[in-house]
Amino acid sequence: MTKDYAKNIENALKSCLPSTDCREKKLIDAMAYSLEAGGKRVRPYLVFSFNSLCGGSEESATAFACAVEMIHTYSLIHDDLPCMDNDDLRRGKPSNHKVFGEDIALLAGDALLTLAFETLTNEKTVKICGTSACCRGVSVLSKYAGATGMIGGQVIDLMSENTNAPIEVLREMDYKKTACLIKAACELGCISAGANDKQIKAASEFGECIGIAFQIQDDILDVTSSDEELGKPVGSDAENSKSTYVSLLGIEKCRELVDELTEKAVNALHGFDGDTKELEEFAYKLAREINNSLQILIIRIGNKLWVSMNCFLKLNHRMMSKSLMTNSLKSCVPK
Repeated sequence: MTKDYAKNIENALKSCLPSTDCREKKLIDAMAYSLEAGGKRVRPYLVFSFNSLCGGSEESATAFACAVEMIHTYSLIHDDLPCMDNDDLRRGKPSNHKVFGEDIALLAGDALLTLAFETLTNEKTVKICGTSACCRGVSVLSKYAGATGMIGGQVIDLMSENTNAPIEVLREMDYKKTACLIKAACELGCISAGANDKQIKAASEFGECIGIAFQIQDDILDVTSSDEELGKPVGSDAENSKSTYVSLLGIEKCRELVDELTEKAVNALHGFDGDTKELEEFAYKLAREINNSLQILIIRIGNKLWVSMNCFLKLNHRMMSKSLMTNSLKSCVPK
């Protein structure tokens, strides 16, 4: 994300929050705690990028970018709750419920969800983008964040714990849980700029491919990173016996899948007349990061195998030495 995008989205998110001069100040503080916690801001970046690619203005993209980030943030708050993943750390800080309590954290997530749709449909946004774009934005965001999208993916995730789910279940879960909201961001960028259906479809395909690639990266980082590096607890996939692309397909197949997804994403950008170099580089950079993580995983697996083999050889050597000593002692005993 460029510095301008990053600075503008942070300022815009802050301006969307209600005033804390009220009795429900604790709720507003909890909303701000998670919404202003930083992160990569990938989804707002994609909104701005596709808006620009379709000839829109930054002003027309801002509310759509804020809305999708609010949805993402609310999902993280709820995802960390004890009834879900029960994680105590998010983006290097204590999770929302560890600071404000489970009740306020739950309500803060709910409030961010509703604030997203308020932001998309308020008088200012309608005046800038038009009623049609705002209505379509609400429809797209609610569909991809709802029961057949992100929330549905979370349900499949919960039901798949300790089941070693097969690849077809994993694909559906990751598409809904991760890729859907990234697809939404890409489509919202086009919608905010008044793009045609062909462009929206191309952006959607790009988002789906990038979304699955992001999930593959997340699966790998859960194995190769530390809590400090990732800013959240790691190792939960293995702990909960969750299937991942790496565990089901293996490292080389994952590498091939990432290359395939990257190629599809870049090809989808051919549906636009504008300059797509920045988005192409975004896709290629993600692919490089994933391949680097896979390489780290290979090294770690190799080290673990070496340690295991070394322990085996040492143990075998001791057993052989003990056996030789026993036989030697036996030979010294008179018959």
